[in-house]
Amino acid sequence: MRHEITVLKGEPYPLGVTVTGKDGTNFAAVLPGKEECGIILYPKRGGVQLRFPFPQEGTVGNIRCMRLLGIRMQEYEYNFYVGEEVAVDPYARRLSGNEKWGKREDCALRCAVLEGEFDWGKDRPLETKMCDSILYQLHVRGFTRHRSSMVAHKGTFLGIVEKIPYLKELGVTAVELMPAYEFLELERPKGKSYTMAQAAQHYMDPLPVGEGNVRINYWGYKKGYYFAPKASYCGTQDPAAEFKSMVRALHENGLEVIMQFYFPPGVGQGFILDVLRFWVREYHIDGAHLMGEAMPTVLLATDPLLAKSKLFYYDFPCQEIYASPDAADGRLACYRDDFLYDMRRFLKGDEDTLGGMLYQLKKNPRQTGTVNYIANYEGFSLADLVSYERKHNEENGEQNRDGNSYNASWNCGIEGKTKKKAVLQLRRKQMRNAVVLLFTAQGTPMLTAGDEFGHSREGNNNPYCQDNEVNWLNWKHTESDRGFLEFVKALIALRKAHPILHKPDEMVMSDFIACGYPELSYHGREAWRLDVDRISRDAGVMYCGNYAKIDRVQNDDFFYIAYNMHWEKKKLALPALPAGMHWEKVLDSGTDSVHLEPEELEKSVTVPARSIQILKSVSQERKNH
Repeated sequence: MRHEITVLKGEPYPLGVTVTGKDGTNFAAVLPGKEECGIILYPKRGGVQLRFPFPQEGTVGNIRCMRLLGIRMQEYEYNFYVGEEVAVDPYARRLSGNEKWGKREDCALRCAVLEGEFDWGKDRPLETKMCDSILYQLHVRGFTRHRSSMVAHKGTFLGIVEKIPYLKELGVTAVELMPAYEFLELERPKGKSYTMAQAAQHYMDPLPVGEGNVRINYWGYKKGYYFAPKASYCGTQDPAAEFKSMVRALHENGLEVIMQFYFPPGVGQGFILDVLRFWVREYHIDGAHLMGEAMPTVLLATDPLLAKSKLFYYDFPCQEIYASPDAADGRLACYRDDFLYDMRRFLKGDEDTLGGMLYQLKKNPRQTGTVNYIANYEGFSLADLVSYERKHNEENGEQNRDGNSYNASWNCGIEGKTKKKAVLQLRRKQMRNAVVLLFTAQGTPMLTAGDEFGHSREGNNNPYCQDNEVNWLNWKHTESDRGFLEFVKALIALRKAHPILHKPDEMVMSDFIACGYPELSYHGREAWRLDVDRISRDAGVMYCGNYAKIDRVQNDDFFYIAYNMHWEKKKLALPALPAGMHWEKVLDSGTDSVHLEPEELEKSVTVPARSIQILKSVSQERKNH
């Protein structure tokens, strides 16, 4: 029996569909033009579609709105219509028609409202400081899609929940999700050359109906439906509840959730603000990594609702965000490739790279902070960084023309796979050097999933369309490369245990507490004297633990980190420590072993070729105790 439905004027905000009572619903959409427009309702159990045009009095600017009484939206799906065209609500909280990964892009999408209340319990934002954060970037599908993941719900948000014990053991503090909102992953094939203008529009082009050889946009960097979690990343029938359950479980285990959002040209600033506000309010995410050009960073950084949310972008106009040059709230961070290239060039032993490496180790601007990474979702993975000098993207179907041709990589003597033991040992050491560079830098480190156990993409530096084992993590490597994984864990644990290795503000290299040592100092073959010649590839960096407190009470230890990317061993001088202390080596990139034999060092340390060693001060009193 059909209920009587009453059409009222409605409210222009909030945009989208809002259930206002047991049987009342408000509809609001930006639909400019003079054509008739309205709502199409599709009964979930089948039956006649219902159409309701927006009333004339329900027009405010370019917004059309109305309120329907006597209808339960939980029983319907909906779309908007403009003339003869059907339009998907950009504010839709849920979409049907794309639940199966890889379905055709011309599928019929329908919108729906969220059903039921979610029990968040005592969930609250973690607000982990940027200086204490260790980010772990992952692709929801690729993280657990491989059969070796041994999870019940492969390639889903629930799969991430099943891997929480692993994430905690690794030591990261936040997961950064590549696009996990709804998007249509099929795109048109690329068989021609594009101008720059055409290339900029390519990812937004619709797939022509009936065209074959469709391609998966595996990463999802295209215009999406930003208010709905991706249904094909779900192991249940309720994407919203599953995503919330994932966030709640991660929070319960001390892990934050950062979402990547890609906005192509043409997306309005107000819309972007609405998206971020929604995810923070509705899904309790802890921050957002903004991707795209001309993001409204000032609008987002000064919005009161986002005042505790982390925001990452490649640049922020701090003079427009903060009231004074000294003001900072510790939640903004620049996310760009500067660190990656400076560190890669030093790692491979290029000339005149020491200065850039030392700058990146120290860089930690007060107002924005920085996210450091030596490998990312694009470009070579960490294992490929030390195994390939040329990109190998043939499988992408673009004649190897896609992807960056310069990766600042070194194959250690042989391109690609090899069985030569000496080459494999060198590659392994270079991987250890890379992660030491990452985790001994003062900014916020970001690790790309799989790099901690040597995941290879077989030289493909742009696997955006590879929905296969090129991108799926093979978890068997957590055993076959257990040594390297344990090395990464030990390095993360060392960083987290010592606040002098991750201070909230950039170090000033002076003795401003009058303890006899500067906060940070550089050393070479003579203590307190660094060789800055352009051919120099080695340096000693000392951190004075008196400038940081463990548990707010005890001074931290002194650290001396000896970096040598020369192909010959180097002898570096050790500065004298306070009375009763001596130097001991605690980590050596020359070996996977994280349990080194105690070795007391006094005046110098000899660092083998292409190696990094970490020394820590040990007091005689503490040693005897």
